[in-house]
Amino acid sequence: MQHPPLSRRRLFQAAGVAAASTAGIAFAPGAAQAADTPAVRYVNPLIQQRADPHIWRHTDGYYYFTASVPAYDRIILRRATTLQGLATAAEATIWTKHATGEMGAHIWAPEIHHVNGKWYIYFAAGRAEDKWAIRMYVLENASANPMSGTWTEKGRIVTPRDSFSLDATTFTQGSTRYLCWAQSDPELGSGTSLYLAAMTSPWTITGTPVRISKPTHAWETVGVKVNEGPSVVTRNGRIFMTFSASATDANYAVGLLTASSGANLLNAASWTKSAQPVLRSSDATGQYGPGHNSWTVSEDGQSDILVYHARPYKAISGDPLYDPNRHTRIQKVYWRADGTPDFGIPVAAGATPYRFALYGQAGAYLNHYDYRVRAGTAVAMLADSQFRIVPGLAGSGTVSLESANFPGRYVRHKNYELWIEADDGSSVFDSDASFFQRGGLADAGAVSFESFNFPGRYIRASGGLANLQTTATAQDRTDATFRLT
Repeated sequence: MQHPPLSRRRLFQAAGVAAASTAGIAFAPGAAQAADTPAVRYVNPLIQQRADPHIWRHTDGYYYFTASVPAYDRIILRRATTLQGLATAAEATIWTKHATGEMGAHIWAPEIHHVNGKWYIYFAAGRAEDKWAIRMYVLENASANPMSGTWTEKGRIVTPRDSFSLDATTFTQGSTRYLCWAQSDPELGSGTSLYLAAMTSPWTITGTPVRISKPTHAWETVGVKVNEGPSVVTRNGRIFMTFSASATDANYAVGLLTASSGANLLNAASWTKSAQPVLRSSDATGQYGPGHNSWTVSEDGQSDILVYHARPYKAISGDPLYDPNRHTRIQKVYWRADGTPDFGIPVAAGATPYRFALYGQAGAYLNHYDYRVRAGTAVAMLADSQFRIVPGLAGSGTVSLESANFPGRYVRHKNYELWIEADDGSSVFDSDASFFQRGGLADAGAVSFESFNFPGRYIRASGGLANLQTTATAQDRTDATFRLT
């Protein structure tokens, strides 16, 4: 269906979320989506006061988690068979900073990887006598379970320029293993760019490193000129490298580099950068400075999960680097039909949202536009089609559907039309915004939502809109059935 021109509210919101586009690939509102994957549900924050989070899902059935701790004095490790289980998993300190010399201060951003049958942790550290003499180091553990066994120091990763360097990550493409990291860039005066090199061992690079990204955009240079925290996922014939930019306060944001999986990755021209950040602070959801992410997958292996940190407040007293409340968070990343990732917004604290896919219609979802609930493929922004299923405002075993990008606004019916409105605290609103979640009327494996105060009427998609209607025919029941994704 055709929508009216974008409202001022919509334009403002779009600017706040940031255009999720890569260079040369424009984001087209209303574009069809890629094939849906099953719904996942997590609760944020996953782990409090753990920044720069990294999760590795291993073949032994466990997720392994490590991150920076506020004291910057040790490396910790957790494991669990589920992502949510990491929240309560026992945490072990597997390595502690040196009392003197190298690796004696600012223990930052550990990552855990399994390479050639052994475990490796990459991290950055300063000297006890100079905490800003940051360099990259590697630990090795040959045990099957990295929570046990002995971690051996393999020493510093040597780079041609002996200068401030951090945030090492490793990945393979074809038969080549690469290291990507952030390092001081002489062209910046003060700041870091991203460099890439091939590796001959898990702690040794070879050849001349190539600078693949330099902070040049305005959103990369707020407070400091920084590109850091690279992390890689390979999908749809392309290599997507997320990275973080600007100061570590509310200006911190996630950018995206893209290369063809068949390209020469050591040619800087093979990489294109997003013109805008793909994830940034959200006043609406109360999450600030999202960044330093890693990638993992859902328990069923079908959904890509973004792991990152953010703060639940904007104002910071003193140096943001020493504010302890960067919390580990996770949320699903969706994929567009053109094969590019859609990160949406840093979702609000609490349960992660779902998309409600229209049954039997590829790329069509419940969504809202100027607060009217609609149904179809014309979705301006991912978050417009995301809703949290929360305990019903009317109680009695009901649920309410809360907007992901307008927390505190719920799907409610007025004259059988569905709108996104703020809870006014009245019993009428509570009743109008409450539903019974049922097995799908057209497919018991899907879901339908029956009105609390108008039994027999369901949320139903028809003609590009969503209304509260009866379901007399097979088509009606199909229209009132949704798949959670």
